[in-house]
Amino acid sequence: MKVIETSIPDLLVLEPKIWSDDRGYFFESYNEEKLRSLGIHYHWIQDNEALSSKGVLRGLHFQKGEHSQAKLVRVIKGEVLDVVVDLRNESKTFGKTFSLLLNGINKKQLLVPRGFAHGYIVLSEKAIFSYKVDNNYAPEHDSGIRYDDKQLDIDWLLPKEEIILSSKDTELPFFDASKSYF
Repeated sequence: MKVIETSIPDLLVLEPKIWSDDRGYFFESYNEEKLRSLGIHYHWIQDNEALSSKGVLRGLHFQKGEHSQAKLVRVIKGEVLDVVVDLRNESKTFGKTFSLLLNGINKKQLLVPRGFAHGYIVLSEKAIFSYKVDNNYAPEHDSGIRYDDKQLDIDWLLPKEEIILSSKDTELPFFDASKSYF
């Protein structure tokens, strides 16, 4: 597994070695021992999976305080644009965004530490999105940032009229309201 540092400290891209032949492919999507040998120490407690159609945007979500979650995200089938925002107040990259195309072909994964808002938009007809978390879901600490916040200026790669949101995500606050969570 190859670990690629990003422009935001602690935010890592994991690129697995894929063995392919005429039968298909094989790769290790997770190997705790290998990650620990690379200095990556997380205790994942839950796996989640979501199926979504083209244009579905989920995010930008996070949990506040001690209920925050680190995530290891990937796409099993299809393609998404995965986006994170650094919400760590003491970080030199506070408020900075990072985006990455994740798909069922490149098998890349994004390791999102605690203190980040996370979201993705489906670019293919359908996508199966999978992620591990290191903390339980706590609905009373659930929060987020609006996907179309002008200050963040995220290019979601699809026209606004093609974006499909949950009612919850249409009511999320703007970035300025999130400055004191981490």
